[in-house]
Amino acid sequence: MKIRGIVVALGMALASGSAFAFHCPADMKKIDAAMAKNPKLSSAQMADIKKYRAEGESLHKAGKHQDSVDTLAKAMKILNIK
Repeated sequence: MKIRGIVVALGMALASGSAFAFHCPADMKKIDAAMAKNPKLSSAQMADIKKYRAEGESLHKAGKHQDSVDTLAKAMKILNIK
């Protein structure tokens, strides 16, 4: 019975990791779409967005999906993306 519980918990943990993996590209698309509209932002804000977008993509490719989501959220906040 204990082994079954461990297997279920492990399966849930792996499933949640996959969910984050698919969340990153969606956030990157939202950021790219907002940037394509040439938002009126300061040069410092634009630089921060580009930095967070690039860092988020790198983290995603490295398999660090929660860190990627958190980093991309910083860019989305500047762009006021919900």
